[in-house]
Amino acid sequence: MRVHFTSGDIARLRVLVTPDPLWEIANSYQLLTGKDDPLVFSQWRRRVRPRLDQAGRALLTQLLPPRGYSADFLTPDSGGYTDLESAVDTVLSTPRVALRDDLARLAASPARSRASSTELRALASGESEALRRLGAALHGYYGRAMEEFWPHIRAQVSADCALRGRVALAGGAEGLLRSFAPVMRWRAPVLEVDYPVHRELRLDGRGLLLQPSFFCFRKPVMLATPSRDRTPVLVYPIQHILGWAQKPRPASAAGGLGALMGHTRAAILEDLATGRTTGELAERLGISGSAVSQHTAVLRRAGLLLSVRRRNYVLHTTTPAGLALLDGTSRSPARRRRTDSV
Repeated sequence: MRVHFTSGDIARLRVLVTPDPLWEIANSYQLLTGKDDPLVFSQWRRRVRPRLDQAGRALLTQLLPPRGYSADFLTPDSGGYTDLESAVDTVLSTPRVALRDDLARLAASPARSRASSTELRALASGESEALRRLGAALHGYYGRAMEEFWPHIRAQVSADCALRGRVALAGGAEGLLRSFAPVMRWRAPVLEVDYPVHRELRLDGRGLLLQPSFFCFRKPVMLATPSRDRTPVLVYPIQHILGWAQKPRPASAAGGLGALMGHTRAAILEDLATGRTTGELAERLGISGSAVSQHTAVLRRAGLLLSVRRRNYVLHTTTPAGLALLDGTSRSPARRRRTDSV
């Protein structure tokens, strides 16, 4: 896909700083039911598959096939909110003409293996009971497949955004666009994107929203027919850590909170709100880089920070669990309004 920018589009380029629950539902469900079994998601798939209810799975499988077109109305413009309730309400409020058009396109997709079902025809007509079942399927899938993992998903997205923010501060919008290589390549004024089909997208002054996605795999994705009066959203994959989906170990097995006691580790945790490299932490705290690495390893094993490698340095950021430990409040990342972008 070739995305054509104007100078106005460069000025309106933004990266959203929180995961979108609907895009994560769509991308994760396609990973769950597809034939690909990437190692980084294998453990999650094994844990989640037995939990799914058959009724919800039957409906979502029709709407979110592993390949090809999936219904655009399932990932609408969030309007600035990332709480699941508001997001699902937006889906269920889709105008009937959009439901009909999206589901007709889905039925005609060559990747579909079955004819349009009675359930999809009822959805296309906007029948209230069909919409209720869709809402229940989305909520049920999130609760079974994603809610347990949402704090890590949000923390990993935040770590990616911390990296992008640093790049944007140093290199501006064009430096930010270059940072998405190799899946996206900036050759001004065109952004070339790895994409399953050939496509030309002209932004025409609308700008571009870049949405990081935990479950986006290998290639960025975008709505098949983005609105002409809204800023297009391009969803891109982020880095992952192997073992992220394993069941939490008891504190004693993970090193325990007792191992976290001490001024140095507390200072490291407090200093990571915007992300720090190992070298920056060493300079700010007046200790060696190897000492910082030892402390961050303990914090990372306890689930209180994430470390993401970017070329020749490692950036550390605090997880929601680390923030909760610092301020003593419980944070619920999946139920919060999106308030910022970089």
